[in-house]
Amino acid sequence: MPYALRPEGDMGDELILTEVRDGVGVATFNRPEVMNAFTDDMRWQLLTVLDGFVADDQVRCIVLTGAGRAFCAGGDIASMAALQDDDDIDVVQDRMTAGARVVRLLVEAPKPTIAAVNGAAAGAGMNVALACDMRVGSDRALFAESFVKIGLVPDWAGFRSLTRLVGTAKAMELMMTGDRVDAETAERLGLLNRIYPHETFGEQWRAFARRLADGPSDTLAQIKRGVRIGADGSLDDALAHEYEAQSAIFLGDDAREGMRAFLEKRPPRFS
Repeated sequence: MPYALRPEGDMGDELILTEVRDGVGVATFNRPEVMNAFTDDMRWQLLTVLDGFVADDQVRCIVLTGAGRAFCAGGDIASMAALQDDDDIDVVQDRMTAGARVVRLLVEAPKPTIAAVNGAAAGAGMNVALACDMRVGSDRALFAESFVKIGLVPDWAGFRSLTRLVGTAKAMELMMTGDRVDAETAERLGLLNRIYPHETFGEQWRAFARRLADGPSDTLAQIKRGVRIGADGSLDDALAHEYEAQSAIFLGDDAREGMRAFLEKRPPRFS
């Protein structure tokens, strides 16, 4: 069931660009003049776009990326300072609610989610990328848990996502220092799955996303759920999921096609 969205009407300018092509739904952060820093409306537009992608059967893989030279620089600090001047915590909590809903959609969507990190991903930008199933990066990608530099703690589920990826000691270091992590280091730490040359980045992340979109969608959904269970659950939980998932998909169209394609020595054509 789609998440309930913010009830207000007009959300302003097109802060999230969308595209659906070859089974891949792309959401592009579109404030390049400020490195795609989040506004309030941008958060809710992102939630609306993702909710639509999850509900759309034509979208088999979801990608987040940024316009211009950055992925997303996080929150708009000027607007946060103005809220402090007004002693306003309500808007902050509204923003965190939107961010939490975005994270849940990315984590729980029965489709692969990818962050195509074309440049700087800082603060909330880093953590929305970490909420995706996988991250591919340009060789100009940079990550920073920059919250500490303005006296704040990470949000957008950063405590969970970063700690699961790099372990407690490294997560402590990155969050307490706010140090930048370049693409090569990010790949070594497990923050990036792949690095592509900046000059061909768009072409290569699209090819990777299409590869997933062309896969057996029910199987990929079960794999995604199984990996999440494997990370958080017990051995019994993992074994139970394997039993239920294999039983559910074994007689399905994709499994039948996959096995026949293998035996006939041809590429599979999944529905």
